[in-house]
Amino acid sequence: MADIVSKEQRSRMMSGIKSKDTKIEISIRKALFSNGFRYRLHDQKLPGKPDLVFPKYKAVIFINGCFWHGHNCQLYTEPKSNTEFWRAKIERNRLNDIKNMISLQKKGWRVMNVWECSLRNRTISEIESVIESLTDWLRSSESFCEVRR
Repeated sequence: MADIVSKEQRSRMMSGIKSKDTKIEISIRKALFSNGFRYRLHDQKLPGKPDLVFPKYKAVIFINGCFWHGHNCQLYTEPKSNTEFWRAKIERNRLNDIKNMISLQKKGWRVMNVWECSLRNRTISEIESVIESLTDWLRSSESFCEVRR
């Protein structure tokens, strides 16, 4: 099926999507801050510029959008137009995610990925459960964790 908006309008719409300080990121940041965790945002010195950096715990958290990072869940659907471009872009993002995670772990950082699908359209108790998983992981010594639906 062809796109229902013009190419220029679609480009404008896609470029307007925020890459940081998203609603989900802000809700996680607020919850962790209220639980006493202090962090840095988008540290450019670290591979992949993690969304949250916890130097005290030698841990980083990436909060990934399911579409942009090609998560295998119900929120990711391959675009119907300009398919080659999107397929290549999503694959590049996936490879960069893996490369950044390996690089961070080699430097001694612990890495957590939180997928958008784990928080989007969830009840308060489900969101609280995800936040509890985050706080438990931060206090643990596990090197990697992933929160997904």
